[in-house]
Amino acid sequence: MNGHSTTDVFKQAAGMSIGWAIVMIVLGVVAILMPYSTGIGVSIFVGWIMVFSGFAYVAYAFAARGAGTFIWRLLVGVVYVIGGGYLAFHPGIALETLTLVMAAIFFIEGVTEVVLFFQFRALSGSGWILFDGLITLVLAYLIWRPWPSSSSWAIGTLLGANLIVSGFTRLMYSVEARKSLKAIA
Repeated sequence: MNGHSTTDVFKQAAGMSIGWAIVMIVLGVVAILMPYSTGIGVSIFVGWIMVFSGFAYVAYAFAARGAGTFIWRLLVGVVYVIGGGYLAFHPGIALETLTLVMAAIFFIEGVTEVVLFFQFRALSGSGWILFDGLITLVLAYLIWRPWPSSSSWAIGTLLGANLIVSGFTRLMYSVEARKSLKAIA
């Protein structure tokens, strides 16, 4: 054994969670201050993820047992590489679609957090989960309602706001966990 108690490990995890919360809040502020650049950055990032996924799919094609499966996997991989490359090198075009996708993601996240709150409502600090879920649902509506005109600012601004709220939620929940751990020790 390394001499660390379970409580020490949880205290360390709570401290790391507080650190990540601060990073999320700082990144959220940067995203809000530079919304269009953030949107372009997200578009480029998504494009490159698609390119790398396409190459992985092409490699996966070689594990196929039949010619039909091989050709299908190869074609899907090539489509990912070409589509992702197009998005990566033309990120402005991707902004409208990504804005609508962001609204859907925020909606799903908000609903999930509200459901999660009802599962953990007896725990101290669980109200922050409900707060996070409700704010995330409002953000989803704010993206979707004026779409597509919101595409130039929505991803950066609302992703930044979401990062700040989620970071703040993580911070409050982690501080509460750390308090509970100190009470136990």
